[in-house]
Amino acid sequence: MALTSAFTSFNLPVKNVEQSKAFFTGLGFELNPQFPDNENSVAIVIGDNLQVMLINQAFFNTLTERETVDTSKYAQMTIALAFESREKVDEIVNTAVSLGGKLHAEPEDHGIMYHWGFVDLDGHLWAINYMNMDTAQG
Repeated sequence: MALTSAFTSFNLPVKNVEQSKAFFTGLGFELNPQFPDNENSVAIVIGDNLQVMLINQAFFNTLTERETVDTSKYAQMTIALAFESREKVDEIVNTAVSLGGKLHAEPEDHGIMYHWGFVDLDGHLWAINYMNMDTAQG
């Protein structure tokens, strides 16, 4: 059997936990009540068994000896999420921009996949997708 994770959480450094929390809950994501919500971090549920920990930059720096990426210059990763419709993709990206995020690129329609993206308040790249499974299967 292939190795699989029962639960996935990734950590993102942020400048201001409260502002980032307001941004992501404004998008419609919920807080994970099983994890602490304080000045150092907050856990945002982004899917079944999947969350993102938004961690204050200064505290994040205590978790690693490596220098964190300057997101105004470099991309470390793109966080890709899939949703149920093109309309939902547009809604999420437009809401992100209204909450202070920036557009990552123009929308792209590849037939099987519709893609658009935004950059959050701290420069992290989010790819928001709709996969047309009917087209994919036939």
